[in-house]
Amino acid sequence: MKLANPPAYLFDVNVVVALMMEDHTHYRLVTQWFNVSSDIRWAVCAFTETGFLRTVTAPWQGQISMTDATKLLEKLKEHPGYRYLPITVDWHTLCSPLYRRLYGTKQVTDAFLLGLAVHAGFILVTLDKALLHLAGEAYKSHVLVLS
Repeated sequence: MKLANPPAYLFDVNVVVALMMEDHTHYRLVTQWFNVSSDIRWAVCAFTETGFLRTVTAPWQGQISMTDATKLLEKLKEHPGYRYLPITVDWHTLCSPLYRRLYGTKQVTDAFLLGLAVHAGFILVTLDKALLHLAGEAYKSHVLVLS
């Protein structure tokens, strides 16, 4: 599918975590990009939300409660350009174009989010350079790596 014009962005889990957690290594990088691009159209989906909740409530020092994490997700919706991207298509439809480049279990969520971005005409915003390999030449225009 072609990219939306103007572009719309789907945030990867790592981008949402960095955007919402001030102690994250990439907080400054992500917030600077987000604030400079304040007029962008952007979205999260069920995978992004649940990945955020799983990451920030994990049992390690500095974790936050599920209540606080859920409040952060609600606060995210207040930013201009927000939208929720529903998942209305199955795994096979979204990911079959990526099967040749899908090599490990750690790529499952990446493939799904990239497939969703491609299907919706969005650009997947990530901190993970490996997504460019997964996208290959055919879908690299659907990936923006913040670095």
